Amino acid sequence: MRISTLAPHSSRSSDTATAPSIRVSEVTKQFQLDDGREIQALRDMSLELGQSEFVALLGPSGCGKSTILRLVASLESPTSGVVEVNGRPPAELARQHRLGVAFQDHALLPWLDVAANVALPYKVAGLPVDVKRVSELIRLVGLAGFERARPKQLSGGMRQRVAIARALILAPDVLLLDEPFGALDAVTRRQMNIELQRIWSEQRITTLLVTHAVDEALFLADRIIVLSGRPGRVIRTLEVPFARPRHADIMRSEAFHRLCDELTDALETPVEETL
Repeated sequence: MRISTLAPHSSRSSDTATAPSIRVSEVTKQFQLDDGREIQALRDMSLELGQSEFVALLGPSGCGKSTILRLVASLESPTSGVVEVNGRPPAELARQHRLGVAFQDHALLPWLDVAANVALPYKVAGLPVDVKRVSELIRLVGLAGFERARPKQLSGGMRQRVAIARALILAPDVLLLDEPFGALDAVTRRQMNIELQRIWSEQRITTLLVTHAVDEALFLADRIIVLSGRPGRVIRTLEVPFARPRHADIMRSEAFHRLCDELTDALETPVEETL
């Protein structure tokens, strides 16, 4: 059995501590409902990701995890506070197609084959298609031989691989993943976790993952940030103590299960007990 509990992998260096890849500073986000009421999703939220770091956000439903990701993706704007990617507003990087995003809904175009779906960001950006890079990414996500397949001919896990390849195609500065495997069955989800770790290990792109699965966060991330219920705020940060590369058998280890239990307890602890 190949279980490693050596010093945690850390891709953050001394210079990235002062120049984070992603910075969310004192952010509050409010939404107005149709009946006029206001809902505060986040209050004074702050977090940072170092260059090439993989961070997972854990928290109960409605705590603002996806809101944070949408703010970083420039799909929402904060009510107050600052969100930056490499020291710049996310909207600026979005216009330059430097943010890679994959959601639970793969959003593949059903009339395009795998290669065309992966190449789609080139078309949207008005750039010539780099056929070699498209082929390389299809190989990277394990879909060589399926270039001409349509989405309906693929399994759910295969469709998510296409979505991840598409998110990586323009070599983004950061990769943003919002429950990318949430709709998959448990066995396929675990297989996709293993595949995502392999893909990330080859690309080493700064990655922010939103998930409600404790084991998924613990297997994939360098660091896990646990959020309270709405309005979301950080109640715990865990540096994951497993060296990379990580093998599937680590999920059967005592250390892994102990940390899963600790994180689950943190999620279930009332907010006032975490202060």
